[in-house]
Amino acid sequence: MANLPRDPLATLPNITELIEQDGQITLGHVTPIGCVAVANDEDNCLAALKRRPGESLQQLLVRLDAAIARAWDDDYFADEING
Repeated sequence: MANLPRDPLATLPNITELIEQDGQITLGHVTPIGCVAVANDEDNCLAALKRRPGESLQQLLVRLDAAIARAWDDDYFADEING
């Protein structure tokens, strides 16, 4: 546990901001897709990502954080789930 940052969310600023603004993220298993991470605010699904083979949960969350930033900055909404 000594290697963990004091605040693990400090490395995920966009997820933190989204949640503070009443948005939400959902992590879970969806059959037949597998592990997914979804971020949405009141109006939009900002990102829907599928966990890649060999990808850690931390890596998935880092990608989700980056996808949230891209949605906010560039109006690009990543969707790896619905094709």
